[in-house]
Amino acid sequence: MDHEFLSVEEFNVLLQQWSGRTIKITKHELDDVDQTVLNLQNISYDQNLRRIDDYVPKHSLLLHGDGQIETLTTMSNVSLPSSNYEIPLQDDSLYEFNGETFVLTTNRGVYKIELA
Repeated sequence: MDHEFLSVEEFNVLLQQWSGRTIKITKHELDDVDQTVLNLQNISYDQNLRRIDDYVPKHSLLLHGDGQIETLTTMSNVSLPSSNYEIPLQDDSLYEFNGETFVLTTNRGVYKIELA
């Protein structure tokens, strides 16, 4: 199935349907690849209007739930430090869905979200 580009609103509606399921998030950032398995409870968005630099994102997608991070470079598993997984968003982030996998592309990295 072809990838379909989505608006952030369409992306949100489709991703909300996965609440209550276990998802796997694969993050590719520079030379680093991490995988997180998360029991997705709900989804929210955060807006940071008081940021001091571009490192702190203006908007964030928050995937709420408990999970484990597997760092593929060190092959180690650790629990998420809090019960949410944060993905920084920019105005030019790209949102895709092919019927089975979401792909979110930002200037920091590429995040693939699929059912575990």
